[in-house]
Amino acid sequence: MSITKAAPPGAGHRDPEVPRDGAQGDAPGEEGWQFNSPLVLTMLLILVVAFQGPIRRAVSEPVMQSWMTVFVAVVVQALPFLVLGVLLSAMLAVFVPPSFFVRALPSRPGLAVPVAGMAGAVLPGCECASVPVAGALVRRGVAPAAALAFLLSAPAINPIVLTATAVAFPGRPEMVVARFVASLLVACAMGWLWQRLGRTEWLRPPAHPSDEGLGKGAAFWSSVRHDVMHAGGFLVVGAMAAATLKAVVPAHWLSLAADNPVVSVLALAVLAVLLSICSEADAFVAASLTQFSLTARLAFLVVGPMIDLKLFAMQTATFGRGFALRFAPATFVLAVASSVLVGAVLL
Repeated sequence: MSITKAAPPGAGHRDPEVPRDGAQGDAPGEEGWQFNSPLVLTMLLILVVAFQGPIRRAVSEPVMQSWMTVFVAVVVQALPFLVLGVLLSAMLAVFVPPSFFVRALPSRPGLAVPVAGMAGAVLPGCECASVPVAGALVRRGVAPAAALAFLLSAPAINPIVLTATAVAFPGRPEMVVARFVASLLVACAMGWLWQRLGRTEWLRPPAHPSDEGLGKGAAFWSSVRHDVMHAGGFLVVGAMAAATLKAVVPAHWLSLAADNPVVSVLALAVLAVLLSICSEADAFVAASLTQFSLTARLAFLVVGPMIDLKLFAMQTATFGRGFALRFAPATFVLAVASSVLVGAVLL
């Protein structure tokens, strides 16, 4: 029996997988426009130059001036602490061995949660710093319940925040104590709630660059670049949303809300979410809202560092959308309830 080899394709034959221009180096399906960052940036700059007249008139409007002021303020306040958090995250991921966390935290998750919550009191940073650090803790093997307790407590009870609260409310040390107690209570409650009801599949962190084959220094800067680009983009999106809401919400709504005790608490809690103010500065904003009760202003101080627009975006970037959609509403409800409870006792 003989085997006949298939004849080579003739001159008129065309492989459907080969582009018509005959280029052999191009992969299938790469015909036409290829959108990438430089191309998008170039097109955006061309549009800005082409429509600079209408853009200049729009930017000069008072509402746009207010928008840009809030946007720049949120980014400028948050960016240094975001960088601090990214640096701490990279240091944890590269230089700290996983065995350190095993020794530092109790083996039982129920006890690790309050220990991690109290550990948040020693990190002088805001919520933008705590999110990447908590992500690094989870990657290093720390129980998610403990890492989440740290995420919530660090921006709310660290020494800088408590000192700022004492300065913003002179002669009222009960506000400092109330903020510390209410925030730590929420952090521990959310940690224990996650331990009981949380599921591993809800945590879907983005792919992290592999450090295999890299030296310590190269791995450190690789982690820094990845986290700055990833979390920084979501910070900008959150700041844009906060600026938009700040520019369109009428100021007289606040005066109407302050007359009702229940509405005033909910109004300032929602306002804390919308304004997305850094936790190092929110005490001075709360102190200026003199038409509201101390309990309502406490809700503003407890909710803001735990859940706001930029935080929701950053938690989505760090842990996944499914996590953020469950974690944020539960945190908001517990933060409001804790503020009312602690406010009724201490204020």
